[in-house]
Amino acid sequence: MKYVFIENPIAGTKQKQLLFKEVQSAFRWKDGAEMIIEETEHSGHAKDIARRYAEQYGDNCVIVTCGGDGTVHEAANGLANTPTPLMILPFGTGNDFCKKLYGSKKLDPLRIVKAFGLHTGDLKYKIKPIDLIDYNGEKCINVMSYGLDTKVETIGKKLADRVKFLGHQAYNIAIVPCILGSLKYQINADLDCIDSEGNHYSIKGEPLDYTLFAICNASYYGGGFCPAPNSKLDDGILDYALVSPVSLAEALPLIPKYNAGTAEGASDKIRCGQILGGRIWSTDGKPLLGNCDGENFDYSEVNFKVEKHALNLCFLEEEKNDEG
Repeated sequence: MKYVFIENPIAGTKQKQLLFKEVQSAFRWKDGAEMIIEETEHSGHAKDIARRYAEQYGDNCVIVTCGGDGTVHEAANGLANTPTPLMILPFGTGNDFCKKLYGSKKLDPLRIVKAFGLHTGDLKYKIKPIDLIDYNGEKCINVMSYGLDTKVETIGKKLADRVKFLGHQAYNIAIVPCILGSLKYQINADLDCIDSEGNHYSIKGEPLDYTLFAICNASYYGGGFCPAPNSKLDDGILDYALVSPVSLAEALPLIPKYNAGTAEGASDKIRCGQILGGRIWSTDGKPLLGNCDGENFDYSEVNFKVEKHALNLCFLEEEKNDEG
């Protein structure tokens, strides 16, 4: 079995980079296991690496990402609908998808490395298929969002890249300039939603006024905000949180609740539910204020749907995960 470690050399802190070096030096070849190191050199490189090994080795290969959410996003796109599984080590800054995967907002990369047996070569994990969000043919593993949260994500990511020691706190800091401006945005939307009894209903608006809109396969984004605490990774259904236009005074008490995953029911401005897919397009033909997995896109129209069991993912054996 080949274990291909995709490392983003600019992701995360120096401490996490050193941890990766420890993994590299401590990895033991056992029962034919082989470690291969691939370092990303440009945007999209992790996707290309993952796809190349998947095509060559299929399920005789595991792709191991050693970076942040951007690296995970690229690798998931490269491995979608292939038999090759993905293993994720939280060596980036935000690591938002890993908060869901490993069941905690406080991640310990060393514990996860040891739990997988990467230090000893006695590798142990279970592989299960999870869903992805397909949007215009691309794949999203975590959260697709629009509006205020995309502004916060954009500023927070730039701040985290420039001031490494801030970590996920960069996203909390980024909230301040964002909420001091207008909190009203507009999109056109035609959404296929489903209630708790399996009945379909639509949300439509041309335009639809809103402050933020998060469509979630997992639970966390933006450095730990939690719009979908009860999401399941393998149920063939996405969760959403749609916030109607709010004033600054209305927003301030809601922010900590949105961060803690307790916003549902806290205000009539917040609508939460489940969704299967839909179409979102801009009101003026310009690019939407949106992103997937923290990566901004320049689409003026997005057609999206849940893609059930599109990715094989490695889970820790030692603990119960809430994948489904």
